[in-house]
Amino acid sequence: MGVIKRKNIVKGNEGGLKYICDVCSADITSTVRIRCAHSACTEYDLCVPCFSKGDSSRDHDPRTHPFSVIEQHSIPMYTRDWGADEELLLLEGLEVYGLGSWSDVADHVGGFRNKEEVREHYIKTYIESSKFPLPENAAPQDLSLVEEIPRETFQACKKRRIEKRKEDAKSAPPATPKQKPTASVPACHEVQGYMPGRLEFEAEFCNEAEEAVQHMQFDPGDGINPRTGELEPEMELKMLVMDIYNARLTARADRKKVLFTHDLLSYRANNNKDKKRTKEERDLNNKAKPFARMMNQHDFENVTANLEYEHNLRQAIAQLQDWRQMRIGDLKTGEKYEQEKQIRSQRPAPTSAFDRIGGVRVSKPTPPVETPSATTALTAPELPERFKPSITPHTTPSIAQAPTSSTSNPHDGTSTPTKGPLTNGNANVSATSSSQLKHKYSVPSLNGTTPLKLSNESTSDLHLLTKEEADLCSALRLMPKPYLVIKEGLIREAMKSGGGLKRKLAKEVCKIDPSKSTRIFDFFVHSGWIQKV
Repeated sequence: MGVIKRKNIVKGNEGGLKYICDVCSADITSTVRIRCAHSACTEYDLCVPCFSKGDSSRDHDPRTHPFSVIEQHSIPMYTRDWGADEELLLLEGLEVYGLGSWSDVADHVGGFRNKEEVREHYIKTYIESSKFPLPENAAPQDLSLVEEIPRETFQACKKRRIEKRKEDAKSAPPATPKQKPTASVPACHEVQGYMPGRLEFEAEFCNEAEEAVQHMQFDPGDGINPRTGELEPEMELKMLVMDIYNARLTARADRKKVLFTHDLLSYRANNNKDKKRTKEERDLNNKAKPFARMMNQHDFENVTANLEYEHNLRQAIAQLQDWRQMRIGDLKTGEKYEQEKQIRSQRPAPTSAFDRIGGVRVSKPTPPVETPSATTALTAPELPERFKPSITPHTTPSIAQAPTSSTSNPHDGTSTPTKGPLTNGNANVSATSSSQLKHKYSVPSLNGTTPLKLSNESTSDLHLLTKEEADLCSALRLMPKPYLVIKEGLIREAMKSGGGLKRKLAKEVCKIDPSKSTRIFDFFVHSGWIQKV
């Protein structure tokens, strides 16, 4: 009896394998079928009527291709209730799904066999056999069960068993649907970062340790010098990298071992213990947790208990010293003192007579704080002189206005007044006085760098900068064109938020060295171009 190899089959209603005719698609699982034995037809089956008519499909040629007749092996072979076909399906299912996957193996066998029945039959027939790994009746000459139980009787018993289990399955209550197990992710666990379903952390210790060995290969005979018989330097380097990797794996295992030795996975029990402790005791316990890796759970609990006892003793000593300072000589007076001390701490702060009288009056609502707008930011008195409102020299002074003189700015060509009131009657601050009151911004020099020498002959676009900006670029070693781009970006970003800008955002906009961007930001704030938020 040869082993029948499985073809492209599907599972039938009763489980197990189901063979289909390749011409008429009829179910030929429980009947005699004809299989083509030619190499061009792999797993090609025909029913008896199609074979007798000479029908064919695909590459099958019934005139020249050899064939074999496959009958059903529904005869007892090793036990009285298991047929030879079921024994073949059992061994095939174990080969496909593996030993222990009894549910999948039972579905592969079919015939309404359950996983307990399949497992018990395999253990009794094969494992507990005196001829292990062969069954007791494994000899080809042993036909005792075949002669005792004829084929027709065995098939009738098998049919009755299948029909009975069909009826039992119909009358059985519907089984509860299997719920999808909780995914092994940190959000589903009580211990943050540890996934108990996978026995690993979300981010392992030295999480990139595998990157050093993922492309490493070891072939038989590699790394040994055939002449000297010693390891080559490349192989020694590989072995050193493997030793480092194994040491990191050992460190990972030690960290996971702490979870089990100290029973940290019992989150609710540990949380209930923490609730019974005071805040100081919880803080003390959390500070002592790093030492848990150096001792077992019993020793760690003793250490934490002794630390808590020491903490309580220190508090008691401090309390007794306070009582002694207050001339308290017995426990009863001390308890009364502590109660009164607690009552005094709960009282509100005392107020004076004027505060009590003023507290009766209805206070006026606090006026809303007016935030400066972009317009006021651009007209602030600390702006550079070229941005302040000026009186043109062509304006004729009136009787109410004093004569004003203007000085031209060599950089932008605008004139600024030196004295005299504005047209709206408010006193104007002269350029001389404002420059005297406002100190000049000095750029802090960078450590380890020398200022850059800028001149109109060697540096283009230098004429677009003021003297202060030129000094800033020289100290920060910036060319005028990149500085103007940075200046435009900072002012545009500041105008989006009403003229204000944060130092962190300014560093992101500049995209240069943080020390340089900090000095540029301070200079802009000092010049009044942007406001520091």
